[in-house]
Amino acid sequence: MTHRQVVQAMYGLMLALFVTILSTTIVTNALPRILADLDGSQSQYAWVVTAMLLTSTATTPIWGKLSDLFSKKLLYQLALTIFMTGSVLGGFAQSMPELIGYRAVQGIGMGGLQALIQVVIAAMVAPRERGRYSGFIGAAFATATVSGPLIGGFIVDAPGLGWRWCFWITVPVAVIALIVLGRTLKLPVVRRPVKIDWLGATFLVGGVSLILVWVSMAGSQFAWLSAQSAAYLGGGVLILALALFVETRVSDPIVPLRMFRNRTISLVTVAIVAVGTAMFGGSVFLAQYFQVARGFSPTHAGLLTLPLVLGMFVSSTLSGQIISRTTGRVKPFLVFGASSLVVALMLLSTIDSRTNLVLVGCYLALMGTGLGCMMQNLVLAVQNTTANSEVGSVTSVVTFFRTLGGSAGVSVLGAVLAAHVASYVAAGLAGVPGAPSAGGSMEVESLPGPVQQVVRDAYGQAFGDIFFIAGCVALVTLACVVLIKEQPLRTTVEWTSENARTETESLSSASRA
Repeated sequence: MTHRQVVQAMYGLMLALFVTILSTTIVTNALPRILADLDGSQSQYAWVVTAMLLTSTATTPIWGKLSDLFSKKLLYQLALTIFMTGSVLGGFAQSMPELIGYRAVQGIGMGGLQALIQVVIAAMVAPRERGRYSGFIGAAFATATVSGPLIGGFIVDAPGLGWRWCFWITVPVAVIALIVLGRTLKLPVVRRPVKIDWLGATFLVGGVSLILVWVSMAGSQFAWLSAQSAAYLGGGVLILALALFVETRVSDPIVPLRMFRNRTISLVTVAIVAVGTAMFGGSVFLAQYFQVARGFSPTHAGLLTLPLVLGMFVSSTLSGQIISRTTGRVKPFLVFGASSLVVALMLLSTIDSRTNLVLVGCYLALMGTGLGCMMQNLVLAVQNTTANSEVGSVTSVVTFFRTLGGSAGVSVLGAVLAAHVASYVAAGLAGVPGAPSAGGSMEVESLPGPVQQVVRDAYGQAFGDIFFIAGCVALVTLACVVLIKEQPLRTTVEWTSENARTETESLSSASRA
């Protein structure tokens, strides 16, 4: 494909990515109203988000494997269609169980869109040139992240609309994406014998689902150390062990285990778990920090996270351009990004309810810079060392672990946050005569002035604690990217031994010159 053809196809891909991310952020401000209209409980509140995240995470490796066997374009269109179906149905939901089920359908489509976008780009553009287009992904992510809460708040409050339009508004954009992709995306379809490992896929989805359910419910529905935890975790590990056994026996597994013999793939898989924790945790807990600890409205909270998004957009675009046009090397940007992320999270661990907002914005910009340098480049490093016949499986595995790290990290950090807030509130209220019990459910805005400040201070201090934990996790990412062996990006889409030999010789000659 020529540069013009690639850019035209990228418009369709980015529209689909925009819709996917928007659907996860636009519903945030509408959830309280949805809960009131559908008579939902607090546990169902969490499951509106968790159901979508669970199905998208569990199905990501399956979508990736299917892309190695069938038409990537057709699968992308199918994932987008499933996503639209879930969106339309979600808008018609008459009860919370219905809505949760439709969000799960959305998640199946979202898992395909997240996994396949990198696979489709890999089929269009050589690794050395791929950085030229990374700005598209950064722009779509930044726009959807910032505009989602703002659009959601406007729709909920606008006369004649209501929360159901938070689901329906994404459908026209998805339809446009389908039309653009149908006209512009031209990919060759490699015909080869198809044998899908359905048994391995079933065990994989079942095991991952049980573990994700455990992570999302432990600490709130039951204790981390309890019989329920043992049942969920033990069952998940057992089913995944069966999946591992099956994957070592079948000829064409869903997750080719031999990929982990590749040092780069193994290191990136570990590194991207922490990236997912920082990326998802940052967006979830920062919004809560600005609203609860600082007292800002949801709309203002979304605007205050803008430095994080802009940092991601600028760094991902610049790093991609520099890699494509000059060095052709990824590792320096990975090391810089991981170092920036560690420093930013450690700086964020010092914040409280009174920290200067300009200073917080600088910390967030540094965090976004680190994430932007790593997110796309980690995937690029993996794809550069992978044969075309397995690029879908490998890419989806990396995406899978990023999402898994995000969902697990958010749940664990959320449990830590709740425990530390309760402890800090109890200590703070000990000196306030006639204060309410720390164990009760407290609406911060309705509390007396002195008590309200105690609660805000407790949240501010607790947020610093969880960012410190996230910073310690990010140290693992830094260690992994330092150990990655540098391999210059190839200039061809197809990966063959002849390509590798030619590029090695040309790079050696350039180095001598």
